Amino acid sequence: MQYHVNGTLVPEDEATVSVRDRGFMYGDAAFETLRAYGGEPFRWDAHRERLQRTAETLGFADAVPEDLGERVDETLAANDLEEAYIRLSVTRGVQPGKLTPGADVDPTVVVICKELPRGGLDGERIWDEPASVQTVRTRRIPGEAVPADAKTHNYLNGILGRLELRKAAAGGEPADECLIRDTDGNLAEGATSNLFFVTDNGLRTPSTDLDLLPGVTRDVVMDIARGEDFPVETGHYSLDALRDADEAFLTNSTWEIRPIATVDGISVGSGPMTKLLQRLFDERIEERHY
Repeated sequence: MQYHVNGTLVPEDEATVSVRDRGFMYGDAAFETLRAYGGEPFRWDAHRERLQRTAETLGFADAVPEDLGERVDETLAANDLEEAYIRLSVTRGVQPGKLTPGADVDPTVVVICKELPRGGLDGERIWDEPASVQTVRTRRIPGEAVPADAKTHNYLNGILGRLELRKAAAGGEPADECLIRDTDGNLAEGATSNLFFVTDNGLRTPSTDLDLLPGVTRDVVMDIARGEDFPVETGHYSLDALRDADEAFLTNSTWEIRPIATVDGISVGSGPMTKLLQRLFDERIEERHY
């Protein structure tokens, strides 16, 4: 594999950054993950804009290079990949070892990728089966402490949630995803996913006025649902609302739409709306990328 590091393609085993890089030392960095279908990044503009917003939140807005899209294309071409996972990272770079950032920024910019199956109508899922989901004690960091819509290298909140799953499994197979609530007990999101569920009244998903990161795939699913005149509601929901749902699923860039089989051992499962949204999502990918 070849990765893009600071404007240059290098072999994977030479793709390194300094141990004094602030992204390594403090998590002082912005990142995005996305998929490429048919050689083209999916919803590139949305991912690029969110990366820019995170960089602005962190105070290094000018660090995101204008040619980042070209670097992504070059990385895919160098690895002869059309179906891929892509991760973009932009750090504040190397600075003196103190917490307060310096005003001058010499950023570190990295693009890595790996092969994924084809998407669309003739594609295959990267997951083997619907997800088992388990609630955890770890709560979402309040936005007043760390802005919830900033996608930074500091992913300790999600890591602690996933570690709870491992501990709860007691040596067995842990649940596929943890479900994190905010400090008031409202459903927020998974460690790396957004949550949807279906009731008699339509499609439900936690509101962005809660402490969560609104995903790009989440936005696509909501757009598809509204285009089909499905009732879509965002709001504040309890754990019982999810457990009592008719259907539920998770979304992110690599899973796309993944049905939830169980929540804390309680069966929820897929259903007609989830299956229809999966098909409509696949049709959109097929139409726009193949």
